[in-house]
Amino acid sequence: MTRALLLIAALACGPALAAELDRTPLDAVTADGQPVRLFPNGRWEYVDQAKAAAAQKVAADYPENKTRPVESQGIVFGGIGRYVMPGDKDYNRGSLNPKLR
Repeated sequence: MTRALLLIAALACGPALAAELDRTPLDAVTADGQPVRLFPNGRWEYVDQAKAAAAQKVAADYPENKTRPVESQGIVFGGIGRYVMPGDKDYNRGSLNPKLR
C-alpha cells in the first residue's frame, strides 16, 4: 500500500517538476565559443553583459522590434490609428457616446 501511494505521489509531482525545469534558461556555447543563455520561448542573450548591451542596441534598430510601448493605449491596425501615451488628453478618456458614459 505504501509503495502504491509513493508511486501515485511521484506520478502526480512529475509534470510539475518537468514544467519547472522547462522554464529555466539553459547556458550554452555558440560555434565560435561565445557563452549564451537560451530561454524556453526561443529568445537568447549573451552571458557577457557588455556584449548583451551591444546586441540590444543593434536589435533596437530593426523595425520588427519597434512595438507599441506597454503603457500606451490605442491600436494600429494596418498602419491606421495612433498610440495614446500617458499624459495625453485622450488617454483613458472612455467612450464619447453619452449613453455609455
